[in-house]
Amino acid sequence: MSSAAIEAVAADLQARLDAMPPGRTAQRDFLGTYRRTTLAVGEAVGRGVFEDPAWVEEWDVVFAGFYLAALDAHLTGASPPRPWRLAFGARESLPSLLHVLLGVNAHVNYDLPQALLAVIPDAAFADPALMDLRRRDHERIDGILSTRVAAEDGELAARSARRLLDRALTPVNRRASRRFLRESRQKVWHNAIELQRARLAGPDTYAARLTELEVLAAAKIADLLAPGQVLLRLSVAGFGVTLPPP
Repeated sequence: MSSAAIEAVAADLQARLDAMPPGRTAQRDFLGTYRRTTLAVGEAVGRGVFEDPAWVEEWDVVFAGFYLAALDAHLTGASPPRPWRLAFGARESLPSLLHVLLGVNAHVNYDLPQALLAVIPDAAFADPALMDLRRRDHERIDGILSTRVAAEDGELAARSARRLLDRALTPVNRRASRRFLRESRQKVWHNAIELQRARLAGPDTYAARLTELEVLAAAKIADLLAPGQVLLRLSVAGFGVTLPPP
């Protein structure tokens, strides 16, 4: 049994897939990946994986809302935040993997700290026991993502021609993916704390720090598009971004 709230999010994602205009293969790749991952989180909620499943449901719904808002803005000609604008604007001829990574960069490095802040009020940040609980459930997502790596790799492989070297590196790439996804989520937690401190300081301070995060996530795209084996490179250099001290 899975979460009804998260199943509703997956239905919204499927509706976007069904309505996607022709010639939007790149958007479809990330959207399909995100839908399948969302369903996996819902199934984990149903299995009792999380300590506070109601909070995880709320968080997942809010988190998805950032992506859906960015996608809808792009499809209607509006301007989403820069990391999403660059991801959506990447040339269609890029490999499916790179399009998915561009979406993950925008959604995890930029959206996820904001989503955490939206479902953790300031009073909770002052409660160490509660924050430990939130952090543990945040980290439990890593296990779900790890179980999805091989399946998602297979999905992308089925839709793209792979060189012999890429096929030979598949086991290494999957280990690299698990490693850098875990690393990026650890940095997300740090960035959420930094944004919360800025929120306490006032709206102008918060807006300035959020702009810093937007710039860092947008700059990460250069690393993703550099020549070479991107997954191996990310496993060494890291995928996440880190807000510096104010």
